[in-house]
Amino acid sequence: MSKARNLNKSNIPQDEEPFRTLKPVEPFSLFSARDVQLFQEGTHDRLYEKFGSHALTYEGVAGTYFAVWAPNAAFVSVIGDFNSWNNYSHTLYPRWDESGIWEGFIPHLQDRQLYKYFIRSNSGEELRKGDPFANQWEVRPKTASITTQFNYKWKDAAWMKKRAAKNSLASPFSVYEVHLGSWRRPDPENHEVFYSYREIAAMLVPYVKEMGFTHVELMPIMEHPFDGSWGYQLTGFYAPTSRYGPAEDFMAMVDAFHHAGLGVILDWVPSHFPYDDHGLYRFDGSHCYEYADMRKGFHPDWNSYVFNYARNEVKSFLLSNALFWLDKFHIDGLRVDAVASMIHLDYSRKAGSWEPNAHGGNENLEAIAFLKEMNSTIYSRFPDVQTIAEESTSFYGVSRPVFMGGLGFGMKWMMGWMNDTLDYFKKDPLFRKWYQNQITFSIMYAFSENFMLPLSHDEVVHGKSPMIYKMPGDDWQRFANLRLLYSYMFTHPGTKLLFMGGEFGDTKEWNYKGELGWHLLQHATHEGLQQFVKAVNKLYTSEPALYKTQFDINGFEWVHLADQDNSIMVYARKGEEGEVILVALNMTPVAREEYPVGIPWDLTFKEVLNSDEPRFYGSGVVNTGLIKPVPGRFGKPYDIILRLPPLGAAIFKSRKSAKKKS
Repeated sequence: MSKARNLNKSNIPQDEEPFRTLKPVEPFSLFSARDVQLFQEGTHDRLYEKFGSHALTYEGVAGTYFAVWAPNAAFVSVIGDFNSWNNYSHTLYPRWDESGIWEGFIPHLQDRQLYKYFIRSNSGEELRKGDPFANQWEVRPKTASITTQFNYKWKDAAWMKKRAAKNSLASPFSVYEVHLGSWRRPDPENHEVFYSYREIAAMLVPYVKEMGFTHVELMPIMEHPFDGSWGYQLTGFYAPTSRYGPAEDFMAMVDAFHHAGLGVILDWVPSHFPYDDHGLYRFDGSHCYEYADMRKGFHPDWNSYVFNYARNEVKSFLLSNALFWLDKFHIDGLRVDAVASMIHLDYSRKAGSWEPNAHGGNENLEAIAFLKEMNSTIYSRFPDVQTIAEESTSFYGVSRPVFMGGLGFGMKWMMGWMNDTLDYFKKDPLFRKWYQNQITFSIMYAFSENFMLPLSHDEVVHGKSPMIYKMPGDDWQRFANLRLLYSYMFTHPGTKLLFMGGEFGDTKEWNYKGELGWHLLQHATHEGLQQFVKAVNKLYTSEPALYKTQFDINGFEWVHLADQDNSIMVYARKGEEGEVILVALNMTPVAREEYPVGIPWDLTFKEVLNSDEPRFYGSGVVNTGLIKPVPGRFGKPYDIILRLPPLGAAIFKSRKSAKKKS
């Protein structure tokens, strides 16, 4: 029995007289008939206001209302510290409408109380499950949910008012991807100890701001039981992980980013979930959230279970979850994990281990319909945010509007660009002339989607080596190559994403148990690389030609590709007002003096960034003064004469000629 029920009559205040007449669980509901209808149609996007635990007052008595979906249950009760984990003292009521919802009001149950649901299935199986809608959980390895009400007062009204411009596809979008637990640690040797959300914010926010990024992307911060999953195996879809503190502190972190003018993107995982006893798997003794057919319901890549997108109640759960983070936490965007595995029935499955759809194809039609509904709802409710798909196939229209037949995402990761670029830069410069197509090919499809160029955590784990050691050559050449790669990345059409540590050339693979190698910044090579990333971020975010037309084919032009033997490539990024950013890449360690480049414009140029500048630990092959056009000798109306740095990029900005000024 609860502590409240053990009170003596003489201890009951007069204003709580109803306490003596209320039952341990009172029949009460927050659901309207319309709520149930939308839930069963798969279109309810605010279930977090109904399911879970909610503090309220009933018949003059404060307490907590609980609601859980368990359609195969014969009996459901709330158990916790408040009733000594008694399975039978606080039984919930099944709704009369056969919706599978169990609910009830428990008098005097306060905030921050541990609880679970005790469920007996129709088959007699007994389970103890955490609340799928819980807003807080115990710190792993403990698994109870915690009654939690959000009391944070937001202070980011100025950001929220102007963020439509900050998150626009015509604005600079440079993302710093972070794993909160391993960015910095109080004790790098102890992976059980973490900084709090507020402590991390005090260090991370000014760093991201100083480095020139526009957004931060957090690897999944939703509650998860196993650190080694990096957050991608969720049990608490509606709760920030308690590893770093309470939900209000996470809200304060988001607030701090917004005060600094930085957007916050969350990694979101609607594709699969683990089989932990307290989680969603066989929640009520049946395949409640997952497909019953394991050809669709189990994914071998992650040894986890796949959401049943054909079940409307599951679609409402996921739809509401996406909206929950945007609504309650003021999140600016969702990067949706593993979209390719969601929409392809045969993704990473051998022949015979998957079943075609009704038309004989390999598309998961239910998942596709869900993603379209999700994106349509998000952009309807929150038109000033972005959804970003991690999708690695050539599936049509991932970032095209739903009304055009697309999936409706704002952006899509450009995985082909990432693979080709890393493969090219790993090669000895002596042989790069044979592989120039790996650099040029991306432009063939760069404008078929709204692409984000990712160099993510996936590229620096599992033996793939850190970014700096992917580069060939001696120490100087490795850093020159990496500065060159980043030059190419930040001037290529599309938005950008860089995983933490890549900005200063961390020398070890990312390990979630450790922290980044911040000590390396005492070396001029690493400090120079960090300064270059800061500079190229500043260039990208300050030059409209690099971002306003980042998804427009008219904003890009190849200028010089004929010198394949010397692995030199020159291209232009063109702005809406006629400005031109000219990018010259020298992919070999041989400096080129007085190198002629034919151009079609009567424009004067000035170098605005050079990856070989001494301040970046370069050799100093730079261009000074104005570079004026001369009559062309190689088939173009004009030539400009450049110095091309070894393993370097020289980036120029146009100025109108004196003749045109007059």
